[in-house]
Order: sequence, then structure tokens, then C-alpha cells
Amino acid sequence: MDKVHVGVAYYPEHWDQNMWDNDAQLMRDSGVTVVRLAEFAWSRMELSEGIFDFDWLHDAVELFHQYGISVVLGTPTMTPPHWLVQKHPDVLPDFGQSLLHPGVRGHRCYNSPSMRKHSAMIIEQMAHRFAGNEAIIGWQTDNEFMLHMCRCSHCKDGFHDWLLAKYGTLEEINRQWGTAVWSGEFNDWEQIRLFPSSERHMNPSLLLDYRRFQNESVMKFQQIQIDMIRQLCPGHFITHNAWGGPLPLDYKQLYENLDFASFDYYPSTYPNKTDTNPYSGALSLDRTRGFKNRNYWVMEQFGGMPGSWMSTWRSPYPGFLRAYAWQSIARGADGVVFFRWRSAIAGAEQFWHGLLEHSNVPGRRFEEFQRFGKEVGQLSHQLWGTELKHKVAIYYDVDSHSALQLQPQVDGMDYYENLKTVHRALVKLGIGVDVVSDLDDLDRYRIVVVPSLFVLDDNKAALISDFVKRGGIIIGTPRTGVKSANNQCHMMPLPSLLAGCFGVHVKEYDPIGADEHSLINESGTAYACTQWNDLLEPTTSKAIAWYDCDFYKGSPAITVNEWGDGKAYYIGTFPDEGYYSDLFVSLAEGTGIEVIRDMPEGLQVTYRSNGSCTYMFILNLSREEKTLSLEGRKQSLFSGNVVEGELKLPAYGVEIFMLAE
Repeated sequence: MDKVHVGVAYYPEHWDQNMWDNDAQLMRDSGVTVVRLAEFAWSRMELSEGIFDFDWLHDAVELFHQYGISVVLGTPTMTPPHWLVQKHPDVLPDFGQSLLHPGVRGHRCYNSPSMRKHSAMIIEQMAHRFAGNEAIIGWQTDNEFMLHMCRCSHCKDGFHDWLLAKYGTLEEINRQWGTAVWSGEFNDWEQIRLFPSSERHMNPSLLLDYRRFQNESVMKFQQIQIDMIRQLCPGHFITHNAWGGPLPLDYKQLYENLDFASFDYYPSTYPNKTDTNPYSGALSLDRTRGFKNRNYWVMEQFGGMPGSWMSTWRSPYPGFLRAYAWQSIARGADGVVFFRWRSAIAGAEQFWHGLLEHSNVPGRRFEEFQRFGKEVGQLSHQLWGTELKHKVAIYYDVDSHSALQLQPQVDGMDYYENLKTVHRALVKLGIGVDVVSDLDDLDRYRIVVVPSLFVLDDNKAALISDFVKRGGIIIGTPRTGVKSANNQCHMMPLPSLLAGCFGVHVKEYDPIGADEHSLINESGTAYACTQWNDLLEPTTSKAIAWYDCDFYKGSPAITVNEWGDGKAYYIGTFPDEGYYSDLFVSLAEGTGIEVIRDMPEGLQVTYRSNGSCTYMFILNLSREEKTLSLEGRKQSLFSGNVVEGELKLPAYGVEIFMLAE
């Protein structure tokens, strides 16, 4: 691949074959360079057990090849067909009170022997058939993996094997999980399982380990597919399309053996989401880039209003579709594949709209798509090979996210929502930020934010502490260091293993929830805070903000500690976004990080560089015209016009400038 791709998800099995040629021609004329095929087509490729038919798919692939359009094949393992479920009902997951069933999707247990066997068979047959086909450039494994809390016998047995490998004996499990509480000790392996009831009152150590086991189950299921494709199609890339599922999945682990990450991106079209939507989306894209610490693809980009099993979304505002597609590229996408080419006329996704309406008549959304496609086609070779480089990172910890879901600390406290607040403050200042999922390479950054590192072991603590000693700046927030890796509480003052680094002890805490409190900094500026107040006792640190109400008025709320050559900030509450903004501005001044002060709401600025050229992306992701002050003269890559002084961007306007290194 030597260009940035524009593509569409296409389902030839849904349409009469006499429509394919017109579709392919219109795609080519609209700037499409790649299509994704077959990820839901198992029943069309394997009509019954061992009876395969790939002729129709071969015809479609060859047709696209004739029009110069490459193909990404999806493995169809998210949709086991009726014949497979009827013959091997163990493929279905068991969630205690409900069973997924064929004709929907996602109805597969990752640990089912039948599912693994037949998945390997269909992928092997696909790979054999298309291994030498010049049109195929890559594969997408499955579709939108989710973390399943399946309780079937295969998962139970697999969990026992996982526990045996990790702990060795029931005695060690009892010790690590603290099962003496509520007479929960195990003396037989068959006693260890999930029950068809609420998890809220179950042993939290068991529950976190079960999530870890199911995470590894997803990885092993995917690895079957990877191994088969690598063996038969070594020249093809392999990726997977992530999405924001309800239970945290370890995406760092999921993408470890894939070539790059992909994401399915559906920004909300509702007017009341205009203020938050651009920033939530930016976080999702930055997270995706962080899964592999490299550029990614968007394998499903918003092409029309979602609907069908929920109320249909609002129609996108003019410019919305194009602007958000450019946002994907601005934050590191090297491929943007729209979902879907045409709205389905049958099935459960009839009202999850595509680029083309049911009428098959191109409309306003399609015109925006064509404009985007042609723009990317003109700039593709310039943008290819560029990437984002930043000095600030946010560390996302899947264990802490999971453990906080299992044991909510207070009403309104949400790990990911709090991470959003920090990220949003950075984006609004024009500060580029990576979202990383490991702590092994922090020296690339000057500032690292570590929100609520609830689950903290010796290794993580050492990596953070050493980063600060070497001159880094770390920022921590409440509920740091509460749990050990086995999800038992540390018996030491919080933030436990990081108390020395932060130079502070939490002597007491007040879970305030939605009761808004206030704090005041050294300059006398007041800020609101909610959710949780740690009452801090500095040891070697210095207080830089204090609570301004309640019985602990005047107590330290935020501290900074000099640790080696660096500094560690402990924020003992969840302040409003304004506090984070002011803190980041002050930190940027001494670290060489550029800040855009007073950037209008809804504007986002990012940079992609290849070492010789830097491209500046400015997006207005709002419904109003915005103005941004610019330094020097800049020439638009779209129009060639020179802009000096102020740039006026219309609603959902986009501009790209090339800067000299």
C-alpha cells in the first residue's frame, strides 16, 4: 500500500448480480479504491457442512479488480449459519438468561470446539481460493469482537484450565481471591463458575480473572484465523474492526499479532451532541492509533443514519459526513471505508442507512462522499507515510477500567468518562495526545496522565516512578493504587505503591457523587469538583490547591512532588475541565509543548508529518462558522489559495496546509 485508501462496505450477496457493474463503475468514479466484502456471508460461501461455493464472490472480486478497486475480505465468523447451529448447538454462547441465535449476529462462543473447528475450515477454504488473487490486499478478522461473559460448559472448563496454569492449586486460588469471605472457599474445581445472576455480589477477584480469561479466549479464537491466513496468504495484511463495546476488551492484546488496528466510527448526528461529539470521537480515534502506536484504518465510517433496532438518528448536517471522514485521516487513518454503499432493502439493518438511499438515487450524503473521495485521491500520495508525533500521553488501563465497572465507587464516577474530560481539555488547547495501553515506552513523552490507576502492581508502579525520576511529568487522579493485581485492596495508605512518587498520603476520602464541591488554587481561582474527594496529607509534596467547602475546607486537594528529575502531580478530586486546561497550559510553558489559546469550541487542529513535510489539519466540527488566528502565510492544499492572519471555516469546514519542516 502506498496511498491513503477510500472505500465502502459492499454486500454483493444482497443484490442482483446485474447491479454489480453499475455499482463498481460509480464507486471508481467517486474515488473508491477499496471495498470490504464477505464478513457476514458464511451461509452463501458454505451452503451446508463441507459444501462450498465461492464462485459468486470470485466474480465480485474480479469485477472490482477490473475497475482498479482492491478488496479486503472479512472472515464470516460473527454469523454462524443455521445449519451449523442446528448440527452443533454448542457454538451458541450461554449468558444465563438468554441465548443468542442464528439469523442475528454475534451468536458464537469463542471457546466452542465446534465453532473453532468450523471457523478454521471456512477460513482455510477462503484463503486457498483467494491466496493468489491480485485484487485482495488484506483481511478483517470476524467483526467487532465483544467480551462475552459466556457461562457454557466449554467456558467453564476452559476457565479451570486457565486458573490451573495461573495458580496451580485450589489452595492458591483461595488465597489469591480471599474466598474466606462469606464462606466462599473452593475445595472442588466444579464449584468455580459463573451463575445466571447478577455479578454485583460475587467475589471481585474471581470476576476480574474471568474477564481476563474471556479476553484471552477472544485472542485465541482470533489467532486461529491469523495463523491460517498468514500461512496461505502471507502477502496480505490482517486487521480487525474494533468498536466501543459495553465491557472493556484488551485491545492492546487483540492487535498484538495484527498488522494495524481498525475502528468503526459513527459520530452522533444529534444537535445536542454537537458540543461533545467531536471530542468523544477524537478520543476513540486516538485510542485506535494507540493500540499499535501507529496509523490505523477506519473500517466503518459513518455513511448514513443508524437505526433499525433503535430510533433512527437525525439526518447529518450539511458537511458533517465529509468533515468527520477527514477527522479520521487527521488523527492517523490511512484508510477510510464507509458503511455502507447502499441502504439494505431486507434484513435487520434496513434502516442503518448507507451512502445511497433505498431508492438507489444518489443524494446529498453521496455528494459529500464523492467530494471526500476525490479530495483524498488528489492528496493521497502526499499524506501517505505521514504520522502524528506527540509529547503528551494518557495511559488507559484495561484492568482498572474493568475492576471499576465490577465495583462502582460512587454514583457518577465512570473511568472512561473521566478519561474523556482530560483528553477533551488537551484537544481544545490544540495539544496533540496519544492514548497508550502500556507503560513500557514512556520516555517518548514529557507529560503522561494516568487516570484512576485502580489496579496497581509493582511493575506498573516502578515504570511510572522511574519515568518521573528520569525527568517526566506524571499526573494521577483519585482511586489510584487501591487494588493489587488479584483485585484485593492494598493494605497501605493510598496511593499505595506510588505514595513515594507522589509524596502524599490519602488520610480520608469523601465519595461526594453529584454533590458539587469547590477547590481553589494558589492564584485564588476557584473550580468545581465532583464524584470523589481525597483528603491529602503531603509527605514530601507541596499543596497547590485546596478544598473550599465542607468540613475539610482548607485541606489539600492537589499536590506536586519533585521526584528525581521530574514531577508527580496528584489530583485528589475530579475537577471541572477548566482546571485541567489551566494546568496543561502552565505545564506546556516549561516543556516546549505548543498551545493554541482561545481556540473556538468545535475546532480541532492536528499535524501529520513524515520528517520532511508537515500537514496541518484544521476542522470545524460544529454547526457555526468559526475563526482561527494563524501565524504566517499558509497555502491551502484544497484550493491553492494563500491564507494569512485569520482563517474562517464554515460549519463542518475542513482545511489542510503544508508546513515547512
